[in-house]
Amino acid sequence: MILEMYDICKDFPLGDGTIPILKNISLQVEEGSYLAIMGPSGSGKTTLMNIIGCLDVPTSGEYYLGGRDIIACSDDELADIRNQEIGFVFQSFNLLPKMSALENVALPLLYGNVKKAERLERAKAALETVGLADRIDFTPERLSGGQCQRVAIARAIVTNPSLLLADEPTGALDSTAGMQVMDLFKQLHENGSTIIMITHDSNIAAQAEERAEIFDGYLTGGELYEE
Repeated sequence: MILEMYDICKDFPLGDGTIPILKNISLQVEEGSYLAIMGPSGSGKTTLMNIIGCLDVPTSGEYYLGGRDIIACSDDELADIRNQEIGFVFQSFNLLPKMSALENVALPLLYGNVKKAERLERAKAALETVGLADRIDFTPERLSGGQCQRVAIARAIVTNPSLLLADEPTGALDSTAGMQVMDLFKQLHENGSTIIMITHDSNIAAQAEERAEIFDGYLTGGELYEE
């Protein structure tokens, strides 16, 4: 298993008490899997994504990524995991507007202290993978929404992460561009990538190999779950 979660709970402070957001979530994901986690707004899916992505920590429970105890990691160790082990794709692309596609894709390698020549070579290869070899010098304002998302996917895969985590990756796209992005995720999965996709759209979730649902903080589906 590349990912294992057991009895994950997340509470947020509210007045003098707390409000539970995630409730005893357990989940196992095998390497090479393609899992969609579907849920409406307010279901807890964003909180779960943040914990899976090591952007937040649970109130209680156990989380292992690649066999590593995430709960025991320091902030610096979590930052390294986010940079090296997890590729993030967001609904809003999160590209830097004044940087070219090549520079945006190379950024995670810069943060990882990879030398410039290797950064550029790997960034070019990632852009070729997503079909944008002819757009490497374009800034985001010169790209369509679908192309921006493909740049974001190239940035996510440039570090060869263990896990690709996508949060509503088609939410800002029209249907045609959205399906092109989904075709790209399918290609990445067929080439061995492990993908977890967070979505509210059942049509998008149906593209994944496995599906789970989150509602009112409870997760059902996936390889292992607790109600």
